Amino acid sequence: MTEFFNSTICRQLLQMFLAIIFFHISEYILAIAIHGRSNYWWISDFGLVMVVIGEIIRKTAILTAGQAFTHLIKIYHDEEHHKLVTHGVYRFVRHPGYCGFFIWSIGTQIMLCNPISTIAFAIIVWNFFAKRIPYEEYFLRQFFGSEYDEYASQVPSGIPFVE
Repeated sequence: MTEFFNSTICRQLLQMFLAIIFFHISEYILAIAIHGRSNYWWISDFGLVMVVIGEIIRKTAILTAGQAFTHLIKIYHDEEHHKLVTHGVYRFVRHPGYCGFFIWSIGTQIMLCNPISTIAFAIIVWNFFAKRIPYEEYFLRQFFGSEYDEYASQVPSGIPFVE
């Protein structure tokens, strides 16, 4: 646990946090400077709702999977910690962490009323998951065999048009 809080990780997290803050504040200021204040706050509010929903879905996935959730795709089966999770939010989508992040990332740009970035984020994040999900599922099929095949045939991936 002490490795989690070492100075390098703390510095990187702070840098990432500051970069995200700078990005979003500068986007907002530029949008107001170029377009002025608009009467379309409902669009921004809708984006905020997407951000919150996406975050809830992702965090629920992490909590539900517990130690089976990692940020790195496992290529070796760890019998002790790596179980096929099919309950909770995983009953509705196979990759709720990805689904939540997809909704969250698009929501951030809708919240900023930035149509070009909204489209760009949607395309880039979708492409990332369209490649990552089949790669990850290759190993899940290796680990869990027909049990995963049956689960995958009944539950959607959570990313539109990615099976």
